[in-house]
Order: sequence, then structure tokens, then C-alpha cells
Amino acid sequence: MIIPLPLFHDPGCREVQKAVNTAQGLFQRWTELLQDPSIATREEIDWTTNELRNNLRSIEWDLEDLDETINILFANPRKFNLDATELGIRKTFITSTRQVVRDMKDQMSNSSVQALAERKNRQALLGESGSQSWSSGPDKYSRLDRELQLANSHFIEEQQAQQQLIVEQQDEQLELVSGSIGVLKNMSQRIGGELEEQAVMLDDFSHELDSTQSRLDNVMKKLAKVSHMTSDRRQWCAIIILFAILLVVLILFFVL
Repeated sequence: MIIPLPLFHDPGCREVQKAVNTAQGLFQRWTELLQDPSIATREEIDWTTNELRNNLRSIEWDLEDLDETINILFANPRKFNLDATELGIRKTFITSTRQVVRDMKDQMSNSSVQALAERKNRQALLGESGSQSWSSGPDKYSRLDRELQLANSHFIEEQQAQQQLIVEQQDEQLELVSGSIGVLKNMSQRIGGELEEQAVMLDDFSHELDSTQSRLDNVMKKLAKVSHMTSDRRQWCAIIILFAILLVVLILFFVL
């Protein structure tokens, strides 16, 4: 059983997955012992059976804790920044793990399997399995240890493969981000060039405006001078006309 990728960084799910892998290794060993009692002693059969039951019971308790946690997350998804997809994946993981545990427990509680286990225990107790089954020493549980080591090695390989997949996905995301940064850099360079061109155009326009303003001031000064000169001529003309009229009046006055 492989843990889903989104749950890889969830400590609770990782612990449950590790416990399930250990239980599956014990279950495989337990099945082998029932099928061929000559490969182990009665003590190993009892130890494997009890260890498997304890592991399954512990997994069920862990799943109950995970289920309570998921219910809390479902009640406040925004508070924990989780979407419905992630919550659904966690629910699916809990359901599938419970089914795996239930299948192993059902096989252990099967009447035919129990009868076979009792018969194998009696055979081991009576010594029908041969003298090798009653051997003691450091190699007594060597096969079980190998099975557990194999299960742990398989779990480690799966985790390493998932870590490699995560690293590859992160590399792809970094490449996408790098490409986006390159596009933004090109856009910023283009915008900077356009701003420089506009700044040059504004400078040229400012110079032209200053030149036009200077020319306009010169024209206004010339117009003021012309207007002043015209005003002086009109005044002299008016004085001359008035003087002529006065002269005519005086002549008429003396003549008459």
C-alpha cells in the first residue's frame, strides 16, 4: 500500500502507513507459518500472531484519531487552509487503510484459518515439525527479522521514489518560474526602452516649447512698440487739428 503524494508530508499518515507496512509483513509471515509449520517453532507462531493483532489494533486506534482530525478539518477548512480535494484524499486514505486492516483481521478470524492454526500449534507442540523447529539461539527469529527488514526496505524504497517524484515536480515548477521571470525581464526591458524614448521626446518637445515661447515674447514686444508708436502719432495729429481749428476761429473772430 502506497501513501498518496499529497499526504507524504503528513506525519500522522506517514506513521499509519509505516505501521500498515509492518503489519503486512507480519501477516505474510503468519500466513507462511500456517502453511508450513516446519519452518518455525510454536513460540514464533504465537509471537507473530500476537504481534500482528497488536499492530492491527494500534492501526485502528491511529485511524480513529486521524478520522477525528479530518472531521475537525472538514468543519473549518478555511481556518486550516485546506481545500475539498485534500480533505477527500485524507478520507480516502483512511477508508482504504481500514479496509486493508479489516481484510487481514477477517482472514485471521476465519474459522478454517483458526482450525489450521490450532492444528499447526499442536503439531509444533508435539514435535511433528522435526527437531529443527525446536532449535533456539540467535537464529530463532531470523526469518521473521528478514521479512520485517524486507517490508521496511520496501517502504523506504517507496518513500525514496516519492521523494524523487517530489523533487522532479519541484524542478519542473522552478523551470516554469524561471521562464516566467525571463518573460517579465524582457517585458521590463521593453517598457524601460519605451520610457526612455518617451523621455527623449518630452525633452525635444520641451525645447521646442521654450523656443516657441521665446519667439512669442519677441513678437509681443514688437507689437507693443508698434502700438505705442501709433498712439503717439494719433496724439500729434489731434493736437495739429485742434491747433488749426483754433487758428481758424481766431481769424474769423478778428475778421468779423
